[in-house]
Amino acid sequence: MEIAAATVLAALSAAQAADTAALAAPAAESVDFSVTAMFARATPTVQAVMLLLVAVSFWSWAIIIDKALGLRRLARQARGFEGRFWSGGSLDDLYGSVADAPETPMERVFVAGMDEWRRSLGAKGAVIPGTEARIDRAMAATIQRESAGFQRRLSFLATVGSVSPFVGLFATVWGIKHSFEAIAVQQNTNLAVVAPGIAEALLATALGLLAAIPATVAFNRLAAEADGLTEALEGFADEFLIILSREIDRGRGYS
Repeated sequence: MEIAAATVLAALSAAQAADTAALAAPAAESVDFSVTAMFARATPTVQAVMLLLVAVSFWSWAIIIDKALGLRRLARQARGFEGRFWSGGSLDDLYGSVADAPETPMERVFVAGMDEWRRSLGAKGAVIPGTEARIDRAMAATIQRESAGFQRRLSFLATVGSVSPFVGLFATVWGIKHSFEAIAVQQNTNLAVVAPGIAEALLATALGLLAAIPATVAFNRLAAEADGLTEALEGFADEFLIILSREIDRGRGYS
């Protein structure tokens, strides 16, 4: 008798489980898990965070593309000007061709050095004391301004890379909280009740990572390129200062 009763209870339990699964399956199948549908079902707070992350991601890509193209163009221009500088032509002629409207960072560094050199020339071509130090400071100040331009807007990418995952995580926690509130209200722990809300919450985390990963990778790459341009300017300034220093020493009568 005990064996028969146990068998009957097991059969009833299996039947109840099958009925529950049958009821849950249509509900699960009827739920649309596309990105647009999950966005539409999300709470206003989660929707606002998602829209923010999407906007930040688009703006990050705009900065990435603009800075990548701009830095590469500046690198090509720097190589072109260096070729003209070391071509063996007259520095005065080169200065005359770019002095009125220097277009590239290296041209502006060159013009800053030549401007200070010409202002330091005294009577009969002699240079006034402290010329070399003033030329160095003039070019260093120009390099500092140009370097700031190279780094402009890269801080936004760094911020996006570090903050976006946490913003997405906030939306995820908020969405999961809403799912547990739905469980309490409906008094139903069926997975079909909580799965849509959790999926919507996890979508916010995915969007946060989608914004953060490209921004972080691009920041590291673009920052390295910007540093390389700054180093190229500093190297050019040092070499240019050596040439001017030699001319200063010759003007003082050193062989």
